[in-house]
Amino acid sequence: MDGNGRWAQSRGLPRVAGHKEGVEAVRRTVDACKKLDVEHLTIFSFSTENWRRPQTEIDALFGLLKLFVKKDLARLHKEGVRIRIIGSREGLPSDVLKLVYECEEKTKNNSEFNVNIAFNYGARAEIVEATRAIAEDVAKGCLKADSITEATLQSRMWTQDLPDVDLLIRTSGELRISNFLLWSIAYSELLFLDVLWPDFGRADLEQAIDDFKNRNRRFGGINESANQTA
Repeated sequence: MDGNGRWAQSRGLPRVAGHKEGVEAVRRTVDACKKLDVEHLTIFSFSTENWRRPQTEIDALFGLLKLFVKKDLARLHKEGVRIRIIGSREGLPSDVLKLVYECEEKTKNNSEFNVNIAFNYGARAEIVEATRAIAEDVAKGCLKADSITEATLQSRMWTQDLPDVDLLIRTSGELRISNFLLWSIAYSELLFLDVLWPDFGRADLEQAIDDFKNRNRRFGGINESANQTA
């Protein structure tokens, strides 16, 4: 969800105004995904690298998370939405941690739609944590090194109970992954849009899904129908 700052700057507004509009775009996208029968939506709301930003902006981002929970949690729970927070819990203020646990606990039995919020998340940190957990199990003797598989690593990831990503959308014209879900997007379709995140809406999502449906996904194999007609 990129482009909040540039959206605000282009209007002569402080960056936090862009983040506020970004939250509105999240609400639109969640509602649109539900209506379009998307099962999982994972949004990158705060990265491990975002700690490098000015403290005032960090505080504002945390404040928006609190506002989102206060205004939307009850409604989303009523609509059967399950919320997962993926990322490190380390370094988070106690009041933010409380909200994280509240979101997950309140909605853990819901199954209509899944909203996964990557918060204090970095894909390299996720892989390091999973690797460390495996190394500890090997050191304890409860896991043999020659038995380690992709499934072993997956079972230690923060995203362990989430499916692989089908479509990754990045807004604002940036053409990079930025340490997001590196393990889970191994065979994702990537789509880079010029639209700034605060302007993202249902029409953009529908266009992205239509584009995805027309992709030829081979997962390292060969498209048999294309091979037969070549």
